[in-house]
Amino acid sequence: MSTAQILVVDDEADIRSLLEEILVEEGYQVRVAADAGEARASRAGAKTDLVLLDIWMPDTDGISLLREWSADESLAPCPVVMMSGHGTVETAVEATRLGAFDFIEKPVSLAKLLRVVERALAADKSGAPGGGRGLVPSPLEPIGKSHAMRMLREQVERVAGHDTPVMLLGESGAGREAFARYLHACSARANGPFVTVVCAALTEQDAAVRLLGRMDPNGERVPGFLEQARGGTLFINELLDLCPPAQKLLLAALESGSFVPVGDAQPVELDVRFVSSGLPSLVRAAPTTFRPDLRALLDGVTLTVPPLREYAEDVPELLRHYDDRLVDGEGLAFRRFGVAAQNRLRNYPWPGNVRELKSMVRRLLIMSGGEEISLEEIEELLAQEAAADEPLVKQDLLALPLREAREQFERAYLQQQLVLCDGKVGRLAKRVGMERTHLYRKLRALGIDFRQSVSED
Repeated sequence: MSTAQILVVDDEADIRSLLEEILVEEGYQVRVAADAGEARASRAGAKTDLVLLDIWMPDTDGISLLREWSADESLAPCPVVMMSGHGTVETAVEATRLGAFDFIEKPVSLAKLLRVVERALAADKSGAPGGGRGLVPSPLEPIGKSHAMRMLREQVERVAGHDTPVMLLGESGAGREAFARYLHACSARANGPFVTVVCAALTEQDAAVRLLGRMDPNGERVPGFLEQARGGTLFINELLDLCPPAQKLLLAALESGSFVPVGDAQPVELDVRFVSSGLPSLVRAAPTTFRPDLRALLDGVTLTVPPLREYAEDVPELLRHYDDRLVDGEGLAFRRFGVAAQNRLRNYPWPGNVRELKSMVRRLLIMSGGEEISLEEIEELLAQEAAADEPLVKQDLLALPLREAREQFERAYLQQQLVLCDGKVGRLAKRVGMERTHLYRKLRALGIDFRQSVSED
């Protein structure tokens, strides 16, 4: 396999030398250029797989040179990564429009430099479109190569072609809204709005106005959620939290295909795709808890978003994904997860699911230790969070119905105990004082995957 040829273009000699030294140590072949003239000659005279291009140079700036190269059909295309210590949003947008793969701020982080170089070369080799990958939001498609994630994405893509309502069931933090947004993006309504209704925020006093809209004193209509989502998707977050008046109003709109804003007499046609979410316990909700006729209308297709512990093999990819997103989106310093740290987090039960993982990555980047996140740092953080979360867990459980609170406590308790028992079910039975057959039934009922952990000790 041939070694990648990288051209570094920068008018500062120290930066050229530093980047050349780093990249050569990584096994790349490197050429350097001090200005646009030398860069032109270098690209014309030799194969180039990647260009690191400074923006501010004395003769011709990097943006102008990138524009020139983009218009030159005689040049073999290759990814270009822009570098600048004084970048602006406008500059980044222009670079993206011209096909720049990414944008690195000076002083250059070694870890981020190598990460961007690897990513750019891989994208170019695969033929994947890479222009502006680091300057635009991450792809909407949910992350993960596991069987569970692939199957769920396929299910979402199949139902996206129809306007039937969809119910997404899953634990809190599992990524139900992310899949709702993915469903919207895959549907014929993708160009329409995606509107989220947080059911717990609707009160009996304001439900009508917030759902249906109202006429103001000047005769102008103030749209509610149903009209805001017109032509798009309305995501109803935590359906069981919807108060009775809101349930009644939503049922009437679904059955009639229209609604009347408060203070108005003219009905408005309902043109919305409904996607709802709920905890797994929603399937066992008693009819008295929620209107069964409304639930039947909203539960056209039910999809289950699995908890992160059920596809732990995707944890390293999720760590890299949120690392990239937070570095690019929030300007945090890039840090690389060490292998031991990744392995520890693969075996962590993740009671808060993907939401907890993202929060952990953000905290580790903000803490900004060395360029590599170590196992010791992970252990320290997990110990701190376990101690800090104990009273919060109790408070959350008190706000839940008895059955759901008991189920959540038992799941979290047994998951943590299983970790402390090194995944050995026999040892777990002794630790918690349960007969083994009964324990197996309990683990299955709670959705705890112990099949790879069964042990006779």
